[in-house]
Amino acid sequence: MGAFSWAPKVYKPASEVNLGADSDEFYISPNVKAPRVAGLLVKIFAWVLELPIIGSIVIYILKKDNLVNKLVSDAEIPEPPLFTAAHTWQDIAEQNVSLTKPELSPAERVRAAVGCLPARLESTLAVADLPSPGFRRWTVRDFTDAYSSGEITPAMVARRFLGAVEECSGPDLNMALFISCNPEDIIRQAEESTRRYQQGAPLSAMDGVLVAVKDEIDCLPYPTTGGTRWLQRMRPCVQDAACVAQLRACGAVLAGKTNMHELGAGTSGINPHHGSTRNPYNIRKVSGGSSGGSAAAVCAGLCPVALGADGGGSVRMPAALCGVVGFKPTAGRLSNSGLLPLNWTVGMPGILAATVEDALVAYAAIADQSRPSHLQPELNFPQLTATSSMPNIRLARSAKWFNDTCVDITSCCDKALHTLRTRYGWETVEVTVPEIEEMRLAHYVTMGSECAASLAAYLGKLNKSEIGWDVRIALSAYGSFSSRAYLNSQRLRRRQMYFHDKIFQTADAIVTPMTGVTAYELQSDALRTGELDYINAAALVRYSIAGNFLGLPAITVKVGYDRGGLPVGLQFIGRPWSEATLLHLAYAVQEACGKISRKPMVYYDLLSKN
Repeated sequence: MGAFSWAPKVYKPASEVNLGADSDEFYISPNVKAPRVAGLLVKIFAWVLELPIIGSIVIYILKKDNLVNKLVSDAEIPEPPLFTAAHTWQDIAEQNVSLTKPELSPAERVRAAVGCLPARLESTLAVADLPSPGFRRWTVRDFTDAYSSGEITPAMVARRFLGAVEECSGPDLNMALFISCNPEDIIRQAEESTRRYQQGAPLSAMDGVLVAVKDEIDCLPYPTTGGTRWLQRMRPCVQDAACVAQLRACGAVLAGKTNMHELGAGTSGINPHHGSTRNPYNIRKVSGGSSGGSAAAVCAGLCPVALGADGGGSVRMPAALCGVVGFKPTAGRLSNSGLLPLNWTVGMPGILAATVEDALVAYAAIADQSRPSHLQPELNFPQLTATSSMPNIRLARSAKWFNDTCVDITSCCDKALHTLRTRYGWETVEVTVPEIEEMRLAHYVTMGSECAASLAAYLGKLNKSEIGWDVRIALSAYGSFSSRAYLNSQRLRRRQMYFHDKIFQTADAIVTPMTGVTAYELQSDALRTGELDYINAAALVRYSIAGNFLGLPAITVKVGYDRGGLPVGLQFIGRPWSEATLLHLAYAVQEACGKISRKPMVYYDLLSKN
């Protein structure tokens, strides 16, 4: 077949693959050779791909060069397909947890979660604006204590928030954190919360706390745009998403819709319609995507908690780049009701938070307990007061995969593991997680196929000029995948389920860096067209896929900074339904590695008494 010949991979049965540290399984680093393309070249490339015959040939060559055909579409895979990553009830033996009752309301769950939090050494408002390295983020409890004291009210904080949003959205910073923000609605919510505190009857610890919502999640009175200019016309928002309704029932102040990569079809957060979200640590750098607006809003101090959506690391990647906590529970633990159905089998809501404690409180508020008990275990919360007394924790580490990142990230993550070993006695065990690149490509085929199918009814009625140029290219690729490619991707999903189940028989979690690069430069030529930077994109998703493709819980927490002062995140991937254990692990890292924190370049202190 000449220039277009290749040898499709023939997979041996999953049961014959050696998962030990001595495995001879070949690790494939992402085979990405394409140069970065932006500006006029993006437009030309999009136009070429949309040509009926030439576009198909170009996409065919790109798949060949990036191994999609060899490793997925044309491969021989012995396992049958597995079409969803849903996990049934499993008896997970977790340490130091508090079991909740299924009939609790969101506010009652929040109360139970707060009871699991450790006491704080600092009094409320004692360290309002300490210079770096003494910088500390305000938490949900800080806001609650401030409101309860009467020194500061939710209405005061809401007005400060609106002033901060106006300032950071202006031409000097141009942060592009929000797509829509309704001052009247925010003030109304905050004044209602203020009255509840004045009456001594707040609904929960979340009462009056600002929570931003990614514009992929329904939240009244806002339209849900998915980062587009057109989706709200074809899919009106008629009610709150389930997770938003639960937060509202806890008294949270829903603080607007955050910016995102258009249709979640990218990892940079560059959006030509609503502005490109900038990283608060360095406004010349990307925030990550697609939940970049939510991550950056938390990083900049505008809210201690934000909602995102995670279909391919879209919560955890920007969390790592912005130095905050990103938490994606097990598939099914949070309701997808009211989430744009872009990726049916890999996407779900997720939490971005200033601290692990805040992630736990938000998780308690939005956990879905409506499913029958035989489908998932009862909800439990980690007793963070007892994290340090947890013995016999085993963390699985796959060396070739773990080290496939830049030196600064590897150094920070290795130091964190060493600290956990010396401080808590937790053991790191070497394993092999095989077929990482194969899983990334299978996830890409799955995500792309599902996105193309979910948007098909809309795209046929749409003028392509309304879609960003980079997303037009992505949609051309998404629509090119064959039924065989999709089915083979699901065969690879079954293999990876098997591999991970085997690893979790000997380890409590898999540990990896969160990203293969820290936040990179935001180039001006990409602001109006988006960009094709497949090298950085592949590096950003290198460690995030298992959480989505396999429906596993995962969390990222900051462990340090690179030489340029940009945050580095460490990730834990857990067994199904082991959210409590992951929160314990992340809290231990936060306590051991997070004492020295650098204040972002853009940060707003909403609790300042000045």
